[in-house]
Amino acid sequence: MRSTRPLTEKAERWGRLWGSRAADWAEDEDQQVPTYEEAIRRVGIEARQRVLDIGCGSGVFLRLAAEHEAEVFGVDASGSLIELARSRVPGADLRVGDMQFLPYDDDSFDLVTGFNSFFFAADMVEALREARRVAKPGAAVVIQVWGRPERCALDAMKPAAHEFMPAPPPDAPEPPPLWKPGVLEQIATEAGLTPEASFDTSYAFEYADEETLGRLLLAAAGIGEVAGPSREGKLRAAIVEALEPYRTESGGYRLENEWHYVIARA
Repeated sequence: MRSTRPLTEKAERWGRLWGSRAADWAEDEDQQVPTYEEAIRRVGIEARQRVLDIGCGSGVFLRLAAEHEAEVFGVDASGSLIELARSRVPGADLRVGDMQFLPYDDDSFDLVTGFNSFFFAADMVEALREARRVAKPGAAVVIQVWGRPERCALDAMKPAAHEFMPAPPPDAPEPPPLWKPGVLEQIATEAGLTPEASFDTSYAFEYADEETLGRLLLAAAGIGEVAGPSREGKLRAAIVEALEPYRTESGGYRLENEWHYVIARA
């Protein structure tokens, strides 16, 4: 097992932000179970397989993998989320670390996954190259990203949130449209992986009421932390207003979203 390297500046920042409201994010992450179950249905998990989840968050996927009697490992930049993951999956090997410098030996895992995580790396190709390095030859690497924006209800809150976020550097490139056919496959190929299949899946996030919606969505990517105490109320109100079209007759919210996957081989 390799030693854990200090986090890069970008990883440290994302770890701090995602962990700023760890309990709220963990509550919201429970709603992602269908995306994890679909990945497991596609690639399968067998007893005693070694499974690594990169950007494991609060450990929801690892809990499912452990239920299949796999030997589970997780790495995340947030110490707060790793602590919650330890409570969900007491037997897991969990580490605070950077996805571009994984603390594992070559050819260590039967399955490597990254759910909405690889695009947070400073260099996504390098992060996927690391995933390939630690996967056994021929092992599956599951890469999941958001689907088409027009099929993601949560996308409606982005304009509201952007008003409160720092402006990107003027020379920052536009993020690639990872949901478009061939884009994610090309990135995986650059990392030395062999794309095998791609697919989309969709399902709805549900929130019981306005308070729950605002509280949980402020935890995503630490946007409440970035806005700061003086602007948090205004940001919450802007998010609730943006998502008003998805309010149900009972006063809750139902947000249908799509996810895009590529399964590649090391």
